[in-house]
Amino acid sequence: MLRFLDAGETHGKCLAAIIEGLPSNLALDIEKINARLALRQGGYGRGGRMKIETDRVEILTGVRGGKTLGSPVTLLIRNRDFENWKDTMGTEESNGRRAVYVPRPGHADLTGALKYRHGDMRNVLERASARETAIRTAVGAVAQQLLSELGIETWSRTVRIGSVEDTSLVRDDDVIERVAASELRMYDGQATQEAKRLIDTAREAGESLGGVVEVVARGVVPGLGSYVQYDRKLDALLAGALMSVQAIKGVEVGLGFEAAARMGSQVHDSISYQGGFARATNRAGGIEGGMSNGEPIVVRAAMKPIPTLYKPLGSVDLRDKKPVEASVERSDICAVPACGVVCEAVVAYELARAVSEKFGSDSVEELKRNYAAYRADIESR
Repeated sequence: MLRFLDAGETHGKCLAAIIEGLPSNLALDIEKINARLALRQGGYGRGGRMKIETDRVEILTGVRGGKTLGSPVTLLIRNRDFENWKDTMGTEESNGRRAVYVPRPGHADLTGALKYRHGDMRNVLERASARETAIRTAVGAVAQQLLSELGIETWSRTVRIGSVEDTSLVRDDDVIERVAASELRMYDGQATQEAKRLIDTAREAGESLGGVVEVVARGVVPGLGSYVQYDRKLDALLAGALMSVQAIKGVEVGLGFEAAARMGSQVHDSISYQGGFARATNRAGGIEGGMSNGEPIVVRAAMKPIPTLYKPLGSVDLRDKKPVEASVERSDICAVPACGVVCEAVVAYELARAVSEKFGSDSVEELKRNYAAYRADIESR
C-alpha cells in the first residue's frame, strides 16, 4: 500500500518526505521532479520568497542507479533561506526573535496556538505555511512517473482568478503547451492578460486574490475506488486530498455544483457500446458511484485569497488582548497557478495509491503486467 509522511517548517532547515510502498525497478528521473518544483514556484503574482529559494530535491534512500529498490524512498528539499533564520528556527537553540503574537484572519495562527498551547504563533505558521506543498509536489512528481508507466497522464490549468474566468473550449491536442506558455497557466491568452491586470490592481490595493484550478487525468481504467464502503470512494479520496492543500475551500468533480441547477437529462452521461463501453459526454468527471468509469477524471478546486494582506485586517494581540492590525509575513498576491501544480500532484498521488491498492505488486514489471491484464479483460467485455 502506497503511503507517505512529510515534515518540515517554512523557514526551517528542510522539507522531507518518506514514501513507502513504491514498487521496485521504477526509473525515477530527478530532473522531472525538479521541473515540477520549478513550476510550483512560478506564476505572475508570486512574492519575494520565490526569488530566494530554488527548490531542488535530493533522494536520500530507496533508490540505486536511478531505480527504486522497493524500500522506503526519502526525499529532501533544503531551505536556502534557513541561513537567514537559523538563530530563530534552530532545532537546538532559538533566540525568540521574530515572534508572532498577532494572528492573521483566515490563517491557522490563532486556532493552532489555542490547540497546541503556543504563546508564539510562529510555532503554528511555520508548519501551516503553504511552503509545505513543495515536498508534496515532489511526492506527486514521483507518483506521476509511476502513473506514466501505465499510460496515465495528468495535467492542470487555471480556470479562474478572482472575477476573471477562462471559459474557452479546451482542445486536447494543445492544452499542455498553451497552459505552459501562460504566466498564469491559463488556456486562453486574453483571460491571462485580464487576470494579470486584476493582480496588479490587487497589489496596489494591498489585497490578495484566489481562484479555481482544474486537474485532468487521462488513461485511467474503470474500477479504481469502490462503492462498497465510504472510505474507498475515489471521488471522496480525491476531494479529501484536494481539501488538504492550504487555502482550498471547495472541490467539485465534473459538473460539480452546476449539476444542482440542471435537469437530470442534462447532468448524466448516456452510455453506448461500439467495441467497448463509452459515454457521449463526461459531465460526471470520470467518476460514478465512487469509481473511475474510464472517462478522463476532471476535478476542480477553489482557492481562497491568501490570508496575509499588506493592508491587514483587524486582529487581537495574544498577550494583552488589545485590538491591533493583523501581522504581516512575506507573502504572494496570487498563488493560483502554483496551487494548480500542487493540486495536480495530490491528484496524481491519490491515483497512484488507488492503482497500488488494486494492482498491488512488488515490482513495476508485475504492476504493469497486472494493469495490462485487467485492461484487456475490461475491453473484452
